Amino acid sequence: MRHLHTRTTRTRVVGALAAGLLCAAGLVASAATAAPVAPTLDDGLALTPPMGFNNWNSTHCRAEFNESMVKAVADIFVEKGLKDAGYEYVNLDDCWALPSRDANGKLVPDPVRFPGGIKAVADYVHSKGLKFGIYTSAGTKTCNSAGFPGALGHEYSDAQQFADWGVDYLKYDNCNNQGVDAKLRYTTMRDALEATGRPIVYSICEWGQNKPWEWAADVGQLWRTTGDISDTWGSMLAILKKNLPLAPHAGPGHWNDPDMLEVGNGGMTGTEYRSHFSMWAIMAAPLLIGSDLRSASQETFDILGNREVIAVDQDPLGKQGTVISSEGGRWVVAKEMRDGSRAVALFNESGTAQRISTGAAAVGLPAADAYTLRDLWQHRSYNTAGTISATVPAHGTVLVRVSADPAWAKNPPAVELGLDGSPFVEAGKPATLTSTVTDLGRTTAQRVSVSLSGPEGWAVKATSPTTSPALPTGRSLRTRWTVTAPPGTPTGSYALTLKAGYRSPTGVRVDSVVPLTVSVAVPPPSGTSGLGDLPWLSATNGWGPVERNTSNGESAAGDGRPITLGGVVYGKGLGVHAESAVEYYTGGACETVTADVGVDDEKGADGTVAFEIWADGTKAASTGTLTNAMPAQPIRADVSGARIVRLVVSDGGDGIDSDHADWGDVRVSC
Repeated sequence: MRHLHTRTTRTRVVGALAAGLLCAAGLVASAATAAPVAPTLDDGLALTPPMGFNNWNSTHCRAEFNESMVKAVADIFVEKGLKDAGYEYVNLDDCWALPSRDANGKLVPDPVRFPGGIKAVADYVHSKGLKFGIYTSAGTKTCNSAGFPGALGHEYSDAQQFADWGVDYLKYDNCNNQGVDAKLRYTTMRDALEATGRPIVYSICEWGQNKPWEWAADVGQLWRTTGDISDTWGSMLAILKKNLPLAPHAGPGHWNDPDMLEVGNGGMTGTEYRSHFSMWAIMAAPLLIGSDLRSASQETFDILGNREVIAVDQDPLGKQGTVISSEGGRWVVAKEMRDGSRAVALFNESGTAQRISTGAAAVGLPAADAYTLRDLWQHRSYNTAGTISATVPAHGTVLVRVSADPAWAKNPPAVELGLDGSPFVEAGKPATLTSTVTDLGRTTAQRVSVSLSGPEGWAVKATSPTTSPALPTGRSLRTRWTVTAPPGTPTGSYALTLKAGYRSPTGVRVDSVVPLTVSVAVPPPSGTSGLGDLPWLSATNGWGPVERNTSNGESAAGDGRPITLGGVVYGKGLGVHAESAVEYYTGGACETVTADVGVDDEKGADGTVAFEIWADGTKAASTGTLTNAMPAQPIRADVSGARIVRLVVSDGGDGIDSDHADWGDVRVSC
């Protein structure tokens, strides 16, 4: 956990140890070398990914993090059915202690936050049939700037305190580690926890810096694979992409941890939060709620409490989902389940609806006449002849569970809805779209009808038939529509709703709805324009919002500084933070995009990024990896004929830490 704003000071301090600490670390090293402890894989802990709560993402170190909050969360676990759904751990994060140890070197709970002490809180959590977790760092201090004591050199004493308090789960961070070898630090705490005799799930929060998935399976039950998550689509997406390739390293008792859930914290849409939860589940990730449940919406509880999705995460076989395909931001991820079925996520990374498709054989299912397909968000079952396909909304995920079920025929056929044509319209100008209703099932969809509706005031008219008496397997009803946004409609995204109704051969009525979006767009004016001044179609960012004509401030809009690259100040441009993507509508009327790019000077020596310019899905220009030590680099792309130009910044391959990236004086010529 390293970002400045996530723990105020997240910078690893590298330097010489004080003499006493150096001796202590040396003694620990000698002991570990002389008498290695047996692996703890067979301790029976965390045989499925841990589920619970951690306060950090919602409270950070604010005063509201206290005893009453923790107790309230335990109560809510019981009252709202989260305990019954599998959530078990109520965990404290940083700031629970005083900055100084007592005269005996013991940790002292903050008497203002926790007047009854930590054991009293743990006892309360246990009285609800739940388990209790705590936090410290594998360094001299924790990550917060207040300087709370870390456990380096105090491992055995601190572990015993935790055990005496009734701790069931330890999150062990990586700040202020003094350059001591990571494997040594984390193994020492493993040995200290084992010496207490109390079963304590051990969460290694090493940020993936030393590839713990390669060495920590006999050290802890889970290990962080990335830096901190933030409550943004860009952050979630970057972490997802880093964690997905690590599937071979996960299994019962040893899990890849892509960090806590942000569901309900307000920085993403409901669609994005369902994607977040779906993808964490298919990755067999720990499910640690990071929102304040005392003020959570019903939608948040519905997402977190979806037991069919939770069952994917908690499957006893313990497989992490693997990537089947990922072309064009259309991800197919499949997870083998103990009963032989496959959980399949159709995940749409892009900013527009896309058809994502795979097949039963591709996800590892045996040949069969037909299959049962269970939609885990709709909570409905269908039959399919083998195709697993859906039109997935922007940033959405369709999560299904597919099995070679001999009773498939009792379910209605799966029907896929789609919409072909450009998702971009200009106000006052008719646009032509074509809807498709396709039978994916082994049985025939009968009495099929389709409708399309738009926002109030929009004209939506069918220009070809909207019904069909029957659709056999693989056949489609295609309907052309004219869609017109009223003149003067502001630039932005607008909702369309595509609905289809049909009957199964047994007479069951099925209604399907796909929410879609179109964007009302205006091409840039003739001549050269600064993109920092033009409206964009969409913008995603790793930390905080994309900023116009200032650097990225990581938090609220407008908190940036003048864009500065290599000592040169740019009055215009875009300030972003990897992973970032900003899309503009150019309507085929523009020729070039130019900019000076690099890591903003405000990050000192930190930050590695790579810039790309895309034209209608084709990479038109790129820089390769840039560091803060490099001067601004010019980038120029030919975007002739492109309807969409996308400005992308990736993290340079090392995680989204301090990646303040500037598009200095970025311009488009039309």
